[in-house]
Amino acid sequence: MDIKLPKANRLNNNIILFGEILADIFPERYVLGGAPFNVARHLQGFGLHPVLVSRTGDDALRQEIHTMMSVLGMDTQGLQTDAAHPTGQVLIHMENGGHRFEIVPEQAYDFIDADIADKTTHSVHPELVYFGTLAQRHPCSKKALSSLLANNPATRFLDINLRSPWYDLQTLEQSLQLADFLKLNTEELQNLCRLLHITAPNDNQLADSLIKDFDLQCILVTSGKDGAWLKNADGSLISAVSDKPVRILDTVGAGDGFSAIFILGLFCNWPLEQTLLRADVFARTICEIRGAIPLSDNFYEPFRMTWNLRSGDLK
Repeated sequence: MDIKLPKANRLNNNIILFGEILADIFPERYVLGGAPFNVARHLQGFGLHPVLVSRTGDDALRQEIHTMMSVLGMDTQGLQTDAAHPTGQVLIHMENGGHRFEIVPEQAYDFIDADIADKTTHSVHPELVYFGTLAQRHPCSKKALSSLLANNPATRFLDINLRSPWYDLQTLEQSLQLADFLKLNTEELQNLCRLLHITAPNDNQLADSLIKDFDLQCILVTSGKDGAWLKNADGSLISAVSDKPVRILDTVGAGDGFSAIFILGLFCNWPLEQTLLRADVFARTICEIRGAIPLSDNFYEPFRMTWNLRSGDLK
């Protein structure tokens, strides 16, 4: 059974992405990032209308964020400004062909104002809300997310992004209870189930247990070079893996790219196997650039052409 956001019932292509916007600090430079921002940038590149609900400091990074988003045509109405806390930063340590995060505490995105976030969401009327767990590490932003979701009927996409030590069992359980779609990687699936005391002989059955316990519509699991698979609430299993060769520069943002294309597939009503395959190809391509997002919309054009993606497909 395919999972879709029916075109006939959709009012718009608006998506709210709640959470962190920050600078990923690499050894030689920094790039703007944060999972919600990365996903929003890709969705904008493919013609949807993402609105990022986040908070920045009143500093130089804030100005750069606004400038970049404006140049890319991204909506900035959801960005709040905090005079007391800096724009978020994450230190990226490159190790053994991969990367390790050092996430700085007490950043502006920890203090998203609930009332302002609600007003933004009400003005946007989103068809889907994307959220994760990192931006819930502080009670202030956690409250803002709870209010936003309580006052909006949109489909909820949880990209769980476990970043130790910035999550706890209560936040995980509450997030799962609020979600319709859950996206995570293989390691996160196993760690999450261990924290929830869910046991099963294999990952497939772990996913079944999560779906049953939290009334999820589906679970999407990425497996790196082995592609991805999805388990539906009806018990059906769909998997896909691309044969695209990849020369890895870094893996930062690959999962965010995958999430973006899965969401795009929902809005385009693509068959799920096709969506998974396209998301896998896109994630592999992200690994070939430095950082999580491209600097130019030209990056997206080969995908739009290959997928025969026209503006009318999203209406």
